[in-house]
Amino acid sequence: MSRLAILSLLAFGLSACGVPPAQQADESERPMRIVSLDYCADQYVLKLADAEQILAISPDGVKEFSYMRDAAAGVPTVRPVAEDVLLLKPDLVVRAYGGGPNAEAFFKRAGVPVLTVGWTSNVDSEEVGSIPSLIQHMADGLGQGERGRDLVADFRTRLQTLRRRTDGEIALYMTPAGITTGPGSMVHEMLREAGFENFEQKPGWRSIPLERLAYEQPDVIAAAFFDQLTNHPDSWSPMKHPVAERQMNDHTVVPLKGAWTACGGWFILDAIEALARGGGK
Repeated sequence: MSRLAILSLLAFGLSACGVPPAQQADESERPMRIVSLDYCADQYVLKLADAEQILAISPDGVKEFSYMRDAAAGVPTVRPVAEDVLLLKPDLVVRAYGGGPNAEAFFKRAGVPVLTVGWTSNVDSEEVGSIPSLIQHMADGLGQGERGRDLVADFRTRLQTLRRRTDGEIALYMTPAGITTGPGSMVHEMLREAGFENFEQKPGWRSIPLERLAYEQPDVIAAAFFDQLTNHPDSWSPMKHPVAERQMNDHTVVPLKGAWTACGGWFILDAIEALARGGGK
C-alpha cells in the first residue's frame, strides 16, 4: 500500500462520521459466506464472525497495519473487484471503502446484502456514532450480537479503569510523513482519553506546524506508523525538517503501532493505554 493510500485511510478512517443503523441478523439467518473487501472491514469480520462464516477477506488482512493479521493467516483472500467477488457467491459483503464509492449500490443491485463499517471520531458515548455502537452494528449484521455485547463490555471496562494522565501535559501526534490532526478526529479523542491536551488545535488533517514548533514545545510525541516501512516517504516531507527531527530527540516519545489507529475500532484502546502509561516529564 502506498504512502498516499495510507494517509488517505487515516484521514478517512479516523474522521467524524456516523454509524449506520444496525441491521440485526437472526441466528437462523446468520450469513455463512461472508466476503470482506478491505482491511478495516477485515478487522470486524475476523474478530466477530466464526471461521466457518468467512469465505474471503481482503489481501491487506495479513499486512502489518492490520490489527487482526494473526487471525487472517490462512484465510482465503479476494481482490475488491466486483467480478471476483460475485464469482464466490457471497451471502454478505462487508466493506468500509473496498471496491470504490459505488460498490455498495452495485452489490445490492446484484442481490448481495452489504454490511458497511461506519466511521466514528467518538471513543465512547451512548450516542450513535461511538466505537461501542459501531462494534454492535457490525456484530448484529454478522449474526453475532452476543459476541458484540461482550466486546463492548470489555471495551468499556478497560476504558473505565484507564489511569489517565492528570498532569496537564500536551501531546503532538506525528507520522513519518509529517502529518498531524486536531479536533474532529479519532486521534484527537484518543489523546484526550489518555489525559493529554492536543498540541494541534486546528481541525482536520494537516502537516505538523513547523513554525509553531520553533518556539512552542509539546511534552510528549505520539509517534504513529514509525514501525512501518510503508509510510516513510523517500522525498522531502515535514518530518525531514530539523525542527521536526528535534521533537523526536528532545521529548518523550510514545510509539503507537499503526494497527492501533489505522481504522476506528476497539483496538484504539491499545493506543490510549500506551499513551497513558508512556507520558511523563
